[in-house]
Amino acid sequence: MASEIDFNCDMGESFGMYKMGFDEEVIKHISSANIACGFHAGDPMWMRKTVDLAEQHGVGVGAHPSYPDLNGFGRRNMNATPDEVRNDVVYQAGALKAFTSNRNLQHVKPHGAMYNQAVDDADLGKSICEAVLEIDSNIILLALAGSTWIDVAKGMGMRVAREVFADRAIHSDGTLVARSQEGSVIHDTNEVVERSLRMVTEGKILSVEGDIVEVEADSICLHGDTPGAVDMAKTLKEEFLAAGVKVKQLSDIV
Repeated sequence: MASEIDFNCDMGESFGMYKMGFDEEVIKHISSANIACGFHAGDPMWMRKTVDLAEQHGVGVGAHPSYPDLNGFGRRNMNATPDEVRNDVVYQAGALKAFTSNRNLQHVKPHGAMYNQAVDDADLGKSICEAVLEIDSNIILLALAGSTWIDVAKGMGMRVAREVFADRAIHSDGTLVARSQEGSVIHDTNEVVERSLRMVTEGKILSVEGDIVEVEADSICLHGDTPGAVDMAKTLKEEFLAAGVKVKQLSDIV
């Protein structure tokens, strides 16, 4: 299977005086960063700090736009219109792009509920794709591997990357187990490493229903606010390299 993989992490999710995640340590082990743009977390100060951090470490910069839901951390479903979604994504990604040194984004990966709803909602997925194309047709869309959304993006001529998750359980249909369910987030480093290596090197993962699910991945995500994230990130990168899997920026793969 894959001999190279992008290793991405959600970052910049602090807000004002409140610090979240372990960005300064995790950044040392990843190749791409999904940076919050203010709608679920982050603010202009943290956006600039996180972009600077990513650029200093040679990590690809991506926007992590969300529904406007600070109180719910962007994890509550919304019935937004296509125009609202498109404009919200353009607004957030455009703002983050302005903080980069070369005024360029590597990718866009929606956050939380927006991401999960777009997985099998073709109209929502299309609105997000339209927003990304409006900003820059060369930007990569990072979306769930095996989803309808991937097909929508490819049909629109986009650069698109297939994503799997190191620390999230999945159902047999390939969708993520809701965070409200016990066991949806995996905290054991050994389990995270084992399942990640299997997804990348064998293209397989065990679902919570007990089925073997086949996946194809260009990028794997580890959440930076997961307890033990620093050790997970360090160990996972080391194990990828030991298995002969090169860790590269998304733009070098897609």
